[in-house]
Amino acid sequence: MKFTPKILFFVPFLLSLLVFFSQSVSAHCPLCTMGAMAAAGGAMWLGVNTIVVGVFIGAFAVSMGWWVSRLVKKDYFKGQRIALIVFSFVLTIVPMMPLIEDITPVPILWFGGYGTLFNRTYLLNNFFLGSLLGGVVVCITPWMSSKISSLRKGKIVPFQGVILTLGLLIVLGTLIQLMVMK
Repeated sequence: MKFTPKILFFVPFLLSLLVFFSQSVSAHCPLCTMGAMAAAGGAMWLGVNTIVVGVFIGAFAVSMGWWVSRLVKKDYFKGQRIALIVFSFVLTIVPMMPLIEDITPVPILWFGGYGTLFNRTYLLNNFFLGSLLGGVVVCITPWMSSKISSLRKGKIVPFQGVILTLGLLIVLGTLIQLMVMK
């Protein structure tokens, strides 16, 4: 079976539709989640580098985890929210890794015999690295949004969180794509 972006994003897109029509919650709304997924689909469609696609899919996975963690009203164990976010990330990213293979060798040739910790070649999965970067962006944007609001004495711009999240993801993706093209 040939890999196509349409197949990769069909199931997450349907899940995003379910999220969009669900009850609203206060952190990482369905609109943010849909925006992250749409950006990832757009990136695949345009043929950008896999690390950039990973940024958007990682953002989608973490955003979905934030959203689901807010749906669970009762805390069953300490760290439940973080566990749900990590669980969402792992269940989204790990199954996609075999579909989006882009491995870069990173030689670390500092000292010692070859094969030791500081003298070997490590393999870096670009999609996974991008996913981690996208997840970090989604995790820090609520903090950034609150800082912006406090600097503006409690005033917020309509859809401030969405604008900030998607803006940072687009800037990060663009910078990475430009660095990779050189």
